[in-house]
Amino acid sequence: MQAEQLKDLVINALEDVKAQDISVIDVRDRTSVTDFMVLASGTSNRHVKSLADSVVIEAKEQGVRASNVEGAGVSDWILVDLGDVVVHVMMPATREFYDLERFWRDAPDLGVAGSE
Repeated sequence: MQAEQLKDLVINALEDVKAQDISVIDVRDRTSVTDFMVLASGTSNRHVKSLADSVVIEAKEQGVRASNVEGAGVSDWILVDLGDVVVHVMMPATREFYDLERFWRDAPDLGVAGSE
């Protein structure tokens, strides 16, 4: 699956479970680790876990295996590594505190979705 298709799959999986404040950052010209970073917020620890689970399940159904899932036990911040796309699902306070968007300020922001 191409990186663009995987990014779209991730966004759809997050939107299906009502993720908030979805942000996509194109980091292809900034790092060789991944092509896109997708950030999203959940309304509770359970919601954060459900969002991450939705991404993993949708990816698996399309033949993409998550190479790593970190933070599932804590659920304030769960990282799902799909290779070409890295997904960060966080509680709003955690997202504000770490402010990952700041680190990639110069990277193209592909927009925000799922703001409900």
